[in-house]
Amino acid sequence: MTLWNEKPEAWHDVLPGVKRRILAHGHGVMAVLYEIGPNTTFPMHTHPHVQAGTFLEGGGRFRVGPETYRVHAGSSYSIPGGVPHELVTDGSAKTRVVDIFVPEREDLLGETVPPDQR
Repeated sequence: MTLWNEKPEAWHDVLPGVKRRILAHGHGVMAVLYEIGPNTTFPMHTHPHVQAGTFLEGGGRFRVGPETYRVHAGSSYSIPGGVPHELVTDGSAKTRVVDIFVPEREDLLGETVPPDQR
């Protein structure tokens, strides 16, 4: 098992109002925690990875392909690779989301910190 603990240097600002921490990665999977400010747009984007996740706090409008979904704490989802998606958060509070990517996102590996235990 590989173990990572919370540490400030694991957080990265990725867009105005958006920061993320790579929680764990390896063996073909990556877990990422996002904190997104109120009234913030995580712009439309796509990647070849399957993305599944759960909203821990907050919510908003999640556009996936041609559909728009209302999401809130407790909402979970799965998006096939290659499907464009965008999140616009509500204005009442920050949003926290855990995303799981398969396979792991090589483009995010530069943000990882060394594990605390192997």
